[in-house]
Amino acid sequence: MPKVARREKAIAWAASISLGAIIIIAAILTIGEKPLFQDYLFFAAAVTIFPPAVLSHLDYRWKRAIDQHLPEVFRSIVQAQQTGLTLYQAWEEASKRDYGPLTAELKKMVNQMSWGLSFEEALQAFGKRVDTPLVQRTVPLIIEASHSGGHIEKVFAPMGSFIQATLAMQKEREAQTRPYLAIIYVAFFVFVFTIVLLFKIFFVQMESAPIIGFSMWNPEEAWRNLFHMGLIQAFFGGLVAGKMGEGSMSAGLKHSMILMASGYFALKFIAW
Repeated sequence: MPKVARREKAIAWAASISLGAIIIIAAILTIGEKPLFQDYLFFAAAVTIFPPAVLSHLDYRWKRAIDQHLPEVFRSIVQAQQTGLTLYQAWEEASKRDYGPLTAELKKMVNQMSWGLSFEEALQAFGKRVDTPLVQRTVPLIIEASHSGGHIEKVFAPMGSFIQATLAMQKEREAQTRPYLAIIYVAFFVFVFTIVLLFKIFFVQMESAPIIGFSMWNPEEAWRNLFHMGLIQAFFGGLVAGKMGEGSMSAGLKHSMILMASGYFALKFIAW
């Protein structure tokens, strides 16, 4: 599971937005406002959203794996200290175990201390590299404990308990918000279903109706407006789902992609 740096995210956004803009401009210059233009519009949105959504999901999984292994690392350090190892030896011993993506970061920290960096400097560098909310909370506390003197290893036991309690609260929050994510998906599918019925039963039938004002109605224009509404609803609904479920709007890009793809196929192959 690779780490995704901010620079890589910025490059992905810049490249995706540029490619999406090129697709839109090319579609405007070549086909204009024909029905095929809506396909290009969807593909442009997909090209713009998909790469950042993948990178955001990978980064979320990487940071989540880091946070989940932190209590195990602190527990290992406490146990090593109890056997008589020094703090450096305890970290070195912990870096030899498998903690997922956290193992590589521990090895970097141990290497930095072997090169002459102090424990505080190596820990600060570790916090900057990992940069998860839990690490940002624990690193200052450990540093402050080291400034206060005494046995710093005694800090790791309550710190591990604190992280476990925080992770348990996060899981509980995710379990509580999961029904609301389902509501967002159900609401969107009901919205799409309503659009399909409205278009099939109402707008298409009104084209040939003798009612004044509806005889000149253009189903193609109605479908185009409904298609745009569906894409907008899918995009912002996905962002809301990401904010509610994972606490980040960027995490909702994958939900936006799923909803947009579902809406596109429904409106393209069922309604039209």
